[in-house]
Amino acid sequence: MPSYNLADLLEGSAAKYPERTAIVLGDTRLSYAQVDGAANQVANLLVSRGVRPGDKVALMIPNLPHFTIIYNGILKAGATVVPLNMLLKGREIAYHLDDSDAVALFAFEGSPDLPIGQEAYAGFQDSAGTRDFFVVTADPVAASPVAGAETFGAAVADQAPDFETVRTDEDDTAVILYTSGTTGRPKGAELRHRNMRDNALVSKELFGADEHRPDTYLCVLPLFHSFGQTVIQNGAAAYAGTVVMLPRFGAQAAITAMLKEAVTFFAGVPTMYWALLGILDETVDVATLARNLRMAVSGGSALPVEVHKEFERRFGVVIAEGYGLSETSPVAAFKPHGAPARPGSIGTQLPGVELKLVEPSSWSEVRWTPDAVGEIAVKGHNVFKGYHNRPEETAGVLSEDGWFRTGDLARRDEDGWYYIVDRAKDMIIRGGFNVYPREIEEVLLTHPAVSLVAVIGVPHGTHGEEVKAMVVLKSGADATAEELVAWSREQMAAYKYPRIVEIVDSLPMTATGKILKRELR
Repeated sequence: MPSYNLADLLEGSAAKYPERTAIVLGDTRLSYAQVDGAANQVANLLVSRGVRPGDKVALMIPNLPHFTIIYNGILKAGATVVPLNMLLKGREIAYHLDDSDAVALFAFEGSPDLPIGQEAYAGFQDSAGTRDFFVVTADPVAASPVAGAETFGAAVADQAPDFETVRTDEDDTAVILYTSGTTGRPKGAELRHRNMRDNALVSKELFGADEHRPDTYLCVLPLFHSFGQTVIQNGAAAYAGTVVMLPRFGAQAAITAMLKEAVTFFAGVPTMYWALLGILDETVDVATLARNLRMAVSGGSALPVEVHKEFERRFGVVIAEGYGLSETSPVAAFKPHGAPARPGSIGTQLPGVELKLVEPSSWSEVRWTPDAVGEIAVKGHNVFKGYHNRPEETAGVLSEDGWFRTGDLARRDEDGWYYIVDRAKDMIIRGGFNVYPREIEEVLLTHPAVSLVAVIGVPHGTHGEEVKAMVVLKSGADATAEELVAWSREQMAAYKYPRIVEIVDSLPMTATGKILKRELR
């Protein structure tokens, strides 16, 4: 099997362009040589703590240089990266650590309103098998803000900046991305080194990436998500681009960074484009923004046609839409580079990738007509290995000959462009984040006043969908909708908990007792 490590993307650019700027955060600028050397220190740290090739190491860090450094350090050690959403609570973190078999966790300290480090340490302590915890502080020499926790700065201080990267097979697991579904708890999608590599390298065909004319990318997409990892972090590393990081998206902060750093490449979810357009006025130098911006990419959920048109009018740049899932590394379809946009379409299949529409109840391909709708199935270099420790669930979505069924319904025009028409399952997409109802329902059912609950997505003007819970109270119980929302906020990550709760007397059901969510919608 060919020897390859995903960290080779960073190493290759560091070897060819050591002094080129790799990462910008505010006034901090790190060269490719600095980022690669720091990643080597992380690899040496992990090896010194007994981490072996194939071990799983989790990180829970916002868009900071630490994410890219630790991510590549884990890979260099031959281990598997397990990125975690920073909004997870302690018990959710413990589940992810145990489910992934993680042996170590790196977590950012956070802030008073978002105590990432404290929540991460609580999850670490509740985990059955995670051995090491490192809290990452903004000041590398600061004392640990988490009692009993070792700081990342102190741990790597004496580690050498040289390391011989462990050679892995390209079919070995590089990253485990936790993905939502519609049933059960989050599942870890195993992505091979070649899955992530090839999906990053396709940036050349999709975006016109060129190491001799490198892009400056604005990183507002969370790096723990596959969209940000592949399109921004790994795509930039593959072609020696510069990543300008924003730890948290804000329209004004994004515009300021785009002007200061002459950003040429912007990728975001539809709500980000909506927010950017909302603050453009006579005080914003739109002409300079438009002159610099070469590429605008949208994914995560459907982009409203009016936002698409307005962005093109103001910036002179056509937003290129694509489609993918964590299980496809993530990009599976995209607007062909140089082709006129077709608003509402997710584009065509990637080079080296096949798409087809199949019957939702079988693998039979749908007979094509312009109006024929089927479930999207994907095959190619981007399709994942399977769900970690879940062979039955893997078999349910992967065919023996490598096709992956996505659960999304679409149609295809005569030119091979695809259009999403619906989701075959109940998944909710809120602000670009996947939310699945059953996990929320299970948590709500632990409330002493709740007897029955159904969670659905309802339309929202800026987030695409909002999470709504329909709740039946226990006989004699007394709880208000406001109380249940407040309780949910304490129990679940911010992107998950229902902002809308409606208390009802009953829920519509089938004869077998299944709740009819389509009637609720």
